[in-house]
Order: sequence, then structure tokens, then C-alpha cells
Amino acid sequence: MITSLLSSDSAVTSPAGAQSPRSPLSISQRFEAVRAQTERLCEPLDTEDYVVSSMADVSPTKWHLAHTSWFFETFILGPHAPEYVSPNPRYAYLFNSYYVQAGERHCRAKRGLVTRPTVREVFEYRAHVNEAMRDLMQRIERDPQHPAHALIELGLHHEQQHQELLVTDIKHVFWMNPLRPVYRERPMGTPSDATKLEWHAFAGGVHQIGHQGHGFAFDNEGPVHRQFLEDFTLASRLVTNGEYLEFMNEGGYQRPELWLSPGLAIVQERGWKAPLYWERDGSEWTEFTLAGTRPIALDEPVCHVSYYEADAYARWARRRLPTEAEWEVAARGAPIRGTFVESARFHPAPANPEQASESGLMQLYGDVWQWTQSAYVGYPGFKPDAGAIGEYNGKWMADQWVLRGASCATPESHARLTYRNFFPSDARWQFMGIRLADHA
Repeated sequence: MITSLLSSDSAVTSPAGAQSPRSPLSISQRFEAVRAQTERLCEPLDTEDYVVSSMADVSPTKWHLAHTSWFFETFILGPHAPEYVSPNPRYAYLFNSYYVQAGERHCRAKRGLVTRPTVREVFEYRAHVNEAMRDLMQRIERDPQHPAHALIELGLHHEQQHQELLVTDIKHVFWMNPLRPVYRERPMGTPSDATKLEWHAFAGGVHQIGHQGHGFAFDNEGPVHRQFLEDFTLASRLVTNGEYLEFMNEGGYQRPELWLSPGLAIVQERGWKAPLYWERDGSEWTEFTLAGTRPIALDEPVCHVSYYEADAYARWARRRLPTEAEWEVAARGAPIRGTFVESARFHPAPANPEQASESGLMQLYGDVWQWTQSAYVGYPGFKPDAGAIGEYNGKWMADQWVLRGASCATPESHARLTYRNFFPSDARWQFMGIRLADHA
């Protein structure tokens, strides 16, 4: 049973409350599109790029390609296509991630040491799984109640998560290379002043929080529940590099009164003096991007900051981070638009007033995931499913913080109002940024 992982209508990818059209594509068409997009993201890479793991959190590109295929093989073809035969039974051990109930797993930190299967063999594995999936979908397409439909939908959103990881992981791999390789060329932007930051008020009271209605949702987005909020205000846009630079210039990383105790310990232990990928060049700062090293663009959203850094900046600014419920209430009804992976920019863009929602908020989706001050725990009444699929989200509900929105590495069709991303306090390699909040 995976009913709590998915909504009942698997043909719709638009979240409740968002002004996005229903998907016109069938499940098989979306399968082809998602699988092709993963491989399209690999086109700028050479063979050597596929095999590197630059830290424990970063998986090789080759592993992402194989793991997403293993997911379809294990949870869909295994139970629903009894004639299916894996090209190599040992792949189940090599490409499982954290699904304990699905069997033994290869050590995550050693993924970059695995030279075989080769990149060519991994692509052959993907093709083998794709062909079997096409056969299965052809057999079940006239039976919308077939349980494999919901699992395929889950597999597609799982692969979109790994598309984002593929981009952020290869950025860290390239960063660790002294040559600072370019993933995708991008013209230099024209320096400009940041859009004026304004504050918008939202009414408190009792609000319904969580996924409701039709469309895909992970299990951690529900159940819908009531939550009381005080009146609050939210910043109209994300915090910019220029604003964060002011925090740095005023000794932000050296002022203990701004930092949570474990955050200050990490800053001192790891020598943090700026966001990840920033480097000082003489008297100026540069930032490594997937288009190479660039001078800091003051009007772009600051990114690659941890929860600790986001919280310290908010204290310095005499504001705070929003709760995830505040973010959801403020974003309700806003269109899902912004800088997503489809833009091929692979970097957050300056705020655009023409894309403001009716409430006046910009950059709700895309650009960077936005830290909230909400701990990642289950909503009231949350119950994970039995079996390995139930390990997808519920097992991580400890020592993590919720992020909302999406990033410039997120597929647009993967973003929705109730999406709950989550990472530990010290994570920085994802496109993570800051939106400020305050009491009304």
C-alpha cells in the first residue's frame, strides 16, 4: 500500500491552490520525458565526470543514472512484471540508497570508488529498464486502477529529485577541481541595483496546512491539518548577495551573539567566512557557478548557505526566518513560476517585479530553496506506509529543517505549494537561500 504517498489522481502534477494547468500528458509520455531529461542533463559531461564523488553527500552522476533505474526495477517491475530479468542481480546491492527493507546496500561514501559498471553499461542498464517499463505501461494503460500507476508516478518524481541532485552534485565535483570546469556557458549579466525590498502583511488565525485536492504529493505533505498563526509579514523577495555581503562586512561570521551554539562551533571548526563557492580575489569576492567563476552579482539571491547562516543573517537583520506554515499561507494561490532547471541558467536570477504574485511576493518558486525555522517532523496524524516505500520520507524526521519553494535546479513540474524539502542544519551544497519574515 502506498496510498499515503500519492494522491488519487496520478494524471495531474499541478498542486492544489496553484494556478497551473492540468498535465495533458499520459503516464507513458511523462515517463519518456523525465527519463530523457535526466540524460539531457548529462550532455555537457565527459566520461571522467560521471564517476567522481567529492564528499559523502555527493553521489557520482553514474550512480544517479543507475539508482533511478533501480527504483523502477525494484518497486515497479519486480512486483508487476514477473517476466522481468535484471541485467545484473548485483546492481540491487550497488544502486540501493537507503531502503533497508529492500536489501543490503553499498556504502554511500564509497560510491566514487566504483569503476564498474562502466558509464556505457549504466546507460545500457537504463535502456533495459526503459524497454521493460514501456512493455508494462502498454499492458496497464487501459486500467487506471492498476497499482503500478501510482508507483510509476512516484518513480517519476523520485527521478526529478535526482535530476536536481545530479546538477548540484556535479557543481561540487567541478568546484573541487582546481581547473574550475564549466558545465554550461552563460553570458555575463549586466550589473544592476536589487529590486527594492518591501514587506507584505498576512492575516493569522486558523489555517488549513498540507496537501489537499488532486495531484501528486509525497506522504510528508499531509495529512491536512489546522494550524494557528499570528499575524505576520514576509519580505517581497529573497535576500541578495549584496545584502549578505553587508552582513559579512559587519563581522557576521565573527559575532557569537548572532549564532546558534552548534552553528558557531561549525563556523569556527570549518573556517566558514562566506557562503559555499565564494572566494576572495584580492579585495573582491567571486562565486563559482556552473558557468565558471564570476564576480559576485550583488542583485542575485544569495545561495549555498546553511540553516545556521540563514538564521544568523536573520538575527543580524533584526528579523527571523518564516515558519513553513507562514510560507505556505503566503504562497497560496500564487502561480508556479521562476527560474527552474528548464531555463538552463543553473543559477538563481535577480528578482523580477513583473513576476510578483497578487500578494506582492516574488521568487516564491525556483531560484533557491528557502530555509524555514520549522523542524522537519510529521504533521499531526502522519503515518508512513509499511514496507520499503514507507522509508522514503518518514525515517528522516529528526535533526532536519524544512525548506520551501524550489530552486534553479528543480524541474518546474516538480514544484508545488505543499512540497517539504528538508536538510540538516549544516548542509550548503544545495541551492539554499533566505527569505526574511517578521511579526506583524
